Amino acid sequence: MTKQHQLTESGLEEIRQELEELKQRRGDVAERLKTAKAEGDLSENADYDAALEEQEYVEGRINEIEDIILNASIINAPQKKDVVELGNTVELKDDGETYTYTVVGSLESDPVAGKISEESPIGRALIGAKTGDTVTIQTPGGERECEVTKIS
Repeated sequence: MTKQHQLTESGLEEIRQELEELKQRRGDVAERLKTAKAEGDLSENADYDAALEEQEYVEGRINEIEDIILNASIINAPQKKDVVELGNTVELKDDGETYTYTVVGSLESDPVAGKISEESPIGRALIGAKTGDTVTIQTPGGERECEVTKIS
């Protein structure tokens, strides 16, 4: 069974841009391979080895991205503002500190930018929570109790 990839519109656009960049890079890599082959003995040709390795990466990533696009499911704007679901931005209070997270699909996860996957410990704890709820988040250091103070 093929996995559906949950993406926002902007996340899907970023993936499409990466695909276009990789397709352009594909031609540059092919040219590097051609040049390296023309140098002769390939058994000790570091340029050839590097270009071949890059070609493998580029082709693999292109295939991966094409699969993601083919199986993408767009996260629509959340319909509810009283219950956390995929796409909501949530404010949490933990030990007097306030944190803001947007719950996204795993491919768009970027904790530094405040985007957390629904599959992460925080994301799993938040899905289905309501404003005022206390959620328990499993962390490597143990459980943390946080209060959901706002959903948007």
